[in-house]
Amino acid sequence: MTLYRARVLDTPDDPFTGGELRADDDAGLVVRDGQIVARGAYAQVRGDHPEDHVVDLRDGILLPGFVDTHVHFPQVRVIGGLGMPLLRWLDERALPEEARLADPAYARSVAAEFVRGLVEAGTTTALVFGAHFAPAVDEVFAEAARVGLRITSGLVVSDRLLRPSELLTSPDRAYELSCELAGRWHGVGRARYAVTPRFSYSATDDLLDACASVLKDVPGSWFTSHVNENLAEIARVAELFDDAHDYVDTYDRHGLVGRRSVFAHNVHPTDRELSILGAEGATVAHCPSSNASLGSGLFPLRRHLEHGVRVALGSDVGGGTGFSLLKEGLQAYFAQQLMGEEGMPLGPVHLLHLATAAGAAGLGLADQVGDLDVGKQFDAVWVSAAEGSTLDVGLRHARDAENALATVFALGGVADIAAVWIAGEPVHRPRQRTGLRLGA
Repeated sequence: MTLYRARVLDTPDDPFTGGELRADDDAGLVVRDGQIVARGAYAQVRGDHPEDHVVDLRDGILLPGFVDTHVHFPQVRVIGGLGMPLLRWLDERALPEEARLADPAYARSVAAEFVRGLVEAGTTTALVFGAHFAPAVDEVFAEAARVGLRITSGLVVSDRLLRPSELLTSPDRAYELSCELAGRWHGVGRARYAVTPRFSYSATDDLLDACASVLKDVPGSWFTSHVNENLAEIARVAELFDDAHDYVDTYDRHGLVGRRSVFAHNVHPTDRELSILGAEGATVAHCPSSNASLGSGLFPLRRHLEHGVRVALGSDVGGGTGFSLLKEGLQAYFAQQLMGEEGMPLGPVHLLHLATAAGAAGLGLADQVGDLDVGKQFDAVWVSAAEGSTLDVGLRHARDAENALATVFALGGVADIAAVWIAGEPVHRPRQRTGLRLGA
């Protein structure tokens, strides 16, 4: 067993419904076989476990592993396509790159970069938008398994309007390949399968029916897609589905809106759509950097919460600008500030919750990850600032735990993620830090 001594911050209780930050300045966490088996004041825990190996992390802050609820595996090499709205960005940047993943060797190299990018940013669990090619999806599942990353992913399917045409498939082929992939990966290790039509814009009713069949025939599988991201996209979907009530209805009438459904963006929802998402228990992945970068709009968080819709964070690489959920949390804060009275005031405790426990709950993993409670897996991130850096200065002068957390979101980034563990295994080794001490 290993005893971690650290300043620990997490949010086991939802701050949007009255929960508060759990802050332990000198905590001891005992980890056995990847699971937290004891937590308390360090002196007491050490007394109960005098022989355990100690890892001293007091010169930083220990947080739960981050949970990214929307990130695109094939797009890591096209991050930074600024100055374009969604549909143009897809045509000029994302889709040509995604077509290159037809080559398994190319897909393998991208998968390695993708998984490494997530882990280095402190992400330990992710809902991953896969590729349009089954061998490429095999590659990302294989790389995630090799590293230990918890992912839910699947074959991305479309049967119209995308270029190049190699990205398109038929409903029958989509069903066949999806079931084959699920047979290889769903429930194997930390992997789960997600049925993934790209969006209704590129999916006919027949393809969405095929997706519903996969969801039914693969017990415990998940569903993810895009909805209401961009006004031009929404208008085109309304033309393509002229008998649908709205964008959400294009999915709902196929039985694709439910507790195991995660929809990315939802920047421009109607009240009717929010009512359906809330009633069905679906989750919305809020991707604030992407929404700003592509000019999609400001996310109506308050309206989502008022309708009981689950919300968590997504990086949306590569429409977003990087893997860091610290940055996404800060961008979420900015967006709500800009909305004035229509916005939802956010503090650092909300941001940590959105980046951790909310994502775990949205992905049905709250019994395993999302906070650092006894019984949970030790998925953890050690934030440790370089000595003399602005973040280091801010943390040394923080008034209290909540102010320290605000400082982490305001100033922290990938360079400050000094160590990452998944199920107790180090997946991102501690860099040379004066603060890492072994022993009592």
